[in-house]
Amino acid sequence: MSRNVLIVDDEQRILDVVANFLESEGFTVARAADGEEALARMGTDPPDLVLLDWMLPGRSGLDVCGQIRRQGGDIPIIMLTARVDEGDKVLGLDQGADDYITKPFSLRELAARIRSVMRRCPQAGDVERSRADSQIIRRGPLIIDTEKFEAWKDDVRLYLTATEFKILQTLAQRPGVVYSRLQLMRIAMGDAYVNCERSIDTHVSNLRKKIGDSPGEPRFVLTVFGVGYKFAGSIQAVKE
Repeated sequence: MSRNVLIVDDEQRILDVVANFLESEGFTVARAADGEEALARMGTDPPDLVLLDWMLPGRSGLDVCGQIRRQGGDIPIIMLTARVDEGDKVLGLDQGADDYITKPFSLRELAARIRSVMRRCPQAGDVERSRADSQIIRRGPLIIDTEKFEAWKDDVRLYLTATEFKILQTLAQRPGVVYSRLQLMRIAMGDAYVNCERSIDTHVSNLRKKIGDSPGEPRFVLTVFGVGYKFAGSIQAVKE
């Protein structure tokens, strides 16, 4: 099934080269030259993934990413950036980006990153499945539907990124089991990201905010200092 990618970049050459390559790889591609056009396109024809340049005229890609997340959008976002500083990359993740790739980049690597992020997201049509056929994890007020790729707390939908959802699913499936940052990075993002394991802290921080976990006294996702994270063993499964 063809997946739809929205490319947002103000450099026409990059738009053309990336769009032509992704189309040759089987993707359906839409284009936007700035943040306002991107947000407008998303309102009328939401894509399956957004490839978003950081440096845009007017609203920056970082601002557009944050706006998408503030509006409750859980569409996967990959940031394109010439910034190589780790702090800048973490800032992008903190705004809700699922991944980032630095310029200049390999087109084949870009396609591989896109596929990797999309594999962590539900395929079109999955959300049509009956809830009775889905795999449900219940932990206290949290409900995690692993097939529909949806999560709720106190019956309120949580809008998680693909990486945040995978982290929550992994931890909640085995309460009390400690996962290292490297393990979570491999599970949530794949082996291509093993050298970026500290960025898992940013994803966990964002996840905690969305599930209402206090940074000082988290109830669900607990830090195991010097090792990684675990889901609280005291949060029992809720029986039907």
